[in-house]
Amino acid sequence: MMKLSKLAPAFLSLVLALPDLALAQDSFYKGKTIRMIVGTSAGGGFDTYTRTLARHFGKHVPGQPSIVVDNMAGAGHLIAANHMFKVAKPDGLTIGHFHGGWFLYQLFKRPGIEFDATKFEFLGSPIKESRACAFTKSSGITSVERWLASKTPVKIGGIGGGAPDDMARMLAATTALPIQLVSGYKGTSEIRLAAESGELAGGCWTWDSIRSTWSKAIQSGEAIVVLQALTKPHPELPNVPLAQSLAKSDEARLLLQAGVQDPADFYRPYVAPPRTPKPRVNTLRQAFDATMKDTEFLADAKKANLDIEPITGPEMGKLVAGIFKLNPALAAKLKSILNPS
Repeated sequence: MMKLSKLAPAFLSLVLALPDLALAQDSFYKGKTIRMIVGTSAGGGFDTYTRTLARHFGKHVPGQPSIVVDNMAGAGHLIAANHMFKVAKPDGLTIGHFHGGWFLYQLFKRPGIEFDATKFEFLGSPIKESRACAFTKSSGITSVERWLASKTPVKIGGIGGGAPDDMARMLAATTALPIQLVSGYKGTSEIRLAAESGELAGGCWTWDSIRSTWSKAIQSGEAIVVLQALTKPHPELPNVPLAQSLAKSDEARLLLQAGVQDPADFYRPYVAPPRTPKPRVNTLRQAFDATMKDTEFLADAKKANLDIEPITGPEMGKLVAGIFKLNPALAAKLKSILNPS
């Protein structure tokens, strides 16, 4: 065992260096602006979470920089994801928020992906998603039974990728629900508007977002949640059927778990670009973790009907790395469903 007298000089040097490291981060961020890029249009769940986060994040970063939110919608969040990997400077001043379903698509070698998910610097996620399907009362799809009995495919909105498209494709492949995916909307706010105008019946994305951004319609009964894709019912949706109960076979249940339920844990990542200096990554991670515990942030989130069940950056990194260890046969079947030619 090394003697204390030998350890003391090294330990003392480390202790003396800590204030200098903190001062370096303070001096870097002071007077700067951190840009948060959201991969969808304004008004949806990703945007709402980010703007709520942005109001509190800066005070937890040494130097208290300003925070601005920019929407970079297009290609179902892919434009923002590629931007964060290829264009955004790795200087600790840009944070990206886009759907993590693209990480699964990377496994499928989907065209258009220009990033390596394992090289992003993960800062964390505010929530593990609870996915569900909601339809307008006027569409007539007010229950799973009515959905199953529909004589024509029920029109569901998509954004070109992510939960709205993935859930529609997975449910069409693993259940008897009649579905017509109508993709190409810029975000879930546009899907809601299209449903309210009668262009769509509704859509499938996350209960957290539906409850927050479609709250008036849900409360009035003009929009109704008829299905949820969880292993057990969400506490706020105790009587809403589970997608697993409609699965055609054991294999279909496995596909639903791998393609819908498991990705929900890494679906809302906040990332810094690859090669961002580790001290700045650690500073941003600490700020993210502190914001998730901030009483003013939590009160703000509650007011906006946003659930907070955070995942740390390192935990998120492990979840994403696990995607690339998926059983090859299962991955091939998922690819045929989620990545159609």
